[in-house]
Amino acid sequence: MSRKPSPRPASRPSDRGRWSSKRKTEVVLRLLRGEPLDEVSRDVGVTASRLTRWRDDFLAAGQSGLMAREADSRDEEIKSLKTKLGDQLMTIELLEDKIDQLEDGLRPPSRRRKP
Repeated sequence: MSRKPSPRPASRPSDRGRWSSKRKTEVVLRLLRGEPLDEVSRDVGVTASRLTRWRDDFLAAGQSGLMAREADSRDEEIKSLKTKLGDQLMTIELLEDKIDQLEDGLRPPSRRRKP
C-alpha cells in the first residue's frame, strides 16, 4: 500500500507562487535573525537558493539606502548655484549664436563663377 504525500497547508505559499514584498521581508528577517536557511526553506516552501537571492537583494537595497546622506544647509545653496550656472550657460550660447549671425552678415558674399 503506497502512501500519498500529504498536501501542503493552504497557508504556506509554494515556491512557484507570487510573493508580496512584505511576505518576502518577513522571511528574510527570519534568516537575518539567525534561523537556519534549510529550516526556513522547508517551513515556507521556497528553495534555499531563492531565499538566498531574496536575502542578498534585501541587503543590497538596505546598503544603498544607507549610502544616501541627509540633506543639509548646503543643498539649497548648491541648487541655487546650479540654477545660476544653467542661466549663464544659456546666455553664453545665445550670445555665441548672435555673434555667428553678425559675423555672417559682415562676410562678403561668396564668389561664384557664372557658367
